[in-house]
Amino acid sequence: MYMTEREKTHNTLHKALEVNLDNCRYGTIVEIGAGQEVARNFFRAGGAAGTIAKTMSAYDMQVSDDIYGAEETKRYVSRSRLVKMLDKEYTAVTELLTATRPKNTTFFSYAATVTAKSYLQKNECHGWIGLRVQLYPGAAPSNIILHVRMLDNDGGAQQEALGILGVNLIHAAFNYFTQPKKIIESLIDDIEECRIEIDMIDFSGPYFEETENRLMNLHLVHQNLTHAIMFSPSGEVQVPSELLYKKNILVTRGTFTPLTKVQIDMTKCGQQHFNEMENINPDKTVVLAEITMASLTVGDEINDADFLARVDMLNTQGYTVMISNYLRYFRLRAYFRRYTKLQIGMILGISNLDLIFTEEYYKGLEGGILEAFAKLFPDNTHLYIYPFKYPDQDELVTVYNFKVPKKLQYLYKHLLENGSLVGLENVDESVLHINPAEVLADIKKGRGDWENKVPDSIVEMIMDKKLLGFVDR
Repeated sequence: MYMTEREKTHNTLHKALEVNLDNCRYGTIVEIGAGQEVARNFFRAGGAAGTIAKTMSAYDMQVSDDIYGAEETKRYVSRSRLVKMLDKEYTAVTELLTATRPKNTTFFSYAATVTAKSYLQKNECHGWIGLRVQLYPGAAPSNIILHVRMLDNDGGAQQEALGILGVNLIHAAFNYFTQPKKIIESLIDDIEECRIEIDMIDFSGPYFEETENRLMNLHLVHQNLTHAIMFSPSGEVQVPSELLYKKNILVTRGTFTPLTKVQIDMTKCGQQHFNEMENINPDKTVVLAEITMASLTVGDEINDADFLARVDMLNTQGYTVMISNYLRYFRLRAYFRRYTKLQIGMILGISNLDLIFTEEYYKGLEGGILEAFAKLFPDNTHLYIYPFKYPDQDELVTVYNFKVPKKLQYLYKHLLENGSLVGLENVDESVLHINPAEVLADIKKGRGDWENKVPDSIVEMIMDKKLLGFVDR
């Protein structure tokens, strides 16, 4: 049957054949944990003898350790194991064949270590996938490493999806290495929605020296390849499952343009209350500053500099940063529940409390506000409410005197009396007058009183780097 050009560019076997027909590309494919589906696609396409020097699987741990070395952590589905596989295979193929292959050969090694669904497997189905590749003859190798979650309920379907993903990665690396965003977008060609989630990607080596990996991971969320990405306080991309696994989670949501002293006080008070709960171990608690994609986009465009500025500013204050496409809090809670059964806390201001008690907010949800709350508060989840002070009033608006619509009063009282809503106390009333929106507006006017409302290190960043529209007038 005739294929259109678009169908060809997205078709797995056509991509594999295109790679096979290029005699300059030569390498190895090693896959552990879900068959040898990537290699099989290249063989099915035809002409693989001109592309593949070796394929291999090493399922037995002793065999794997003999080839790649032991894993001290005993975790075989890990980045550490993947890197050892890439090191071993790429070194072997280049040392053995560089002298005998044509001078225009570009070598590669593809590796994957995954845990797919099986009769005995009840854990998360996920894996580490990587490609080490010469992007021009004789060059030092470049690396593309990603972490994936397999969402199919059937092991065979997971294997099939991984086989397509691997072909897409190899093909994209050779064809789009000057366009890393296009590499990302092509990874799920020929894979139906909701089969594969890619929640971390890392580019390194020649041609990727100027690639900002934080922006590449943001592109994963923008392209709906994952729901959330995370960065450590040092700015490094984190794998959510590793960061959140069996942890207590405390999250504060904001736009953080910029982070102000009132938001810092919110987090401080929230942590104090959270740590006072029974069975809370602060060493097993992750505190997140979360930004939604909706606050980063204008139309369909993202201001990359604005995004990086927000992450940098939060990192200077020791925050782990999360970017998500979750607008509703109950969906955020469901995401955290993938990884932990421990306590979840969400720090909110009065304005956000008002939002979640607005019934129109749940338009399109069959059960409306009741369904949303049933999904938000079924277990170990608490909202920590920070008070608000109107400029012309002395009394604070707190969780205890907050006015909800009359028909929701009993629902509100139920949540309050059962500890689902917790009022934050011991707040610093000297910062309650700070309005983050007004601070942003003042920043754009140049130097001024806003500098007293923002941490000193962030003030310095804003002025030195001309962030958030700052102009030194």
